[in-house]
Amino acid sequence: MSVKDYIRTIPDFPAPGIMFRDVTTLFGDPRGFRMAVDQLLLPWAGVRINKVAGLEARGFILGGAVAHQLSAGFVPMRKKGKLPGRTIEQAYKLEYGTAVLEVHDDAIRPGEKVLLVDDLLATGGTAEAGLSLIGQLGGDAVGCAFVVDLPDLGGRQLLETTGHRVHALCSFAGH
Repeated sequence: MSVKDYIRTIPDFPAPGIMFRDVTTLFGDPRGFRMAVDQLLLPWAGVRINKVAGLEARGFILGGAVAHQLSAGFVPMRKKGKLPGRTIEQAYKLEYGTAVLEVHDDAIRPGEKVLLVDDLLATGGTAEAGLSLIGQLGGDAVGCAFVVDLPDLGGRQLLETTGHRVHALCSFAGH
């Protein structure tokens, strides 16, 4: 089996015409989850990574597991207003409007190597905001790892055009 075999598709969620790629079925299977974590970090085997940044919310699940495997620290990147203490923020575009991503202002030290992790790459807006926050703190983003890529929505192209290495375990056509 491949990672893709563990992902459930839910039609018409959250809106008609959307095929929602649900990774909770992957998380719920010990073999599938282990396979995903191992494959997410594979391209960076032998690379010293200091921190793994996970994007809210499923990126926390994956990022924490990847950080553990890499013996790296974990950095949560959250929606505005969810982190205590001093933060920096980055606005990004959604399909209908904007949102803001935050990280603690001391979460990444200058020069630290950081891997960005999330479950799904769609338009790339959230990942782009996360990469911007890593850069603002002086971190060196070594790449981005996703379970699912939706290439029709252009996120991979956006991130690669800005010079970032993108690794995805599987892809699905459409949105």
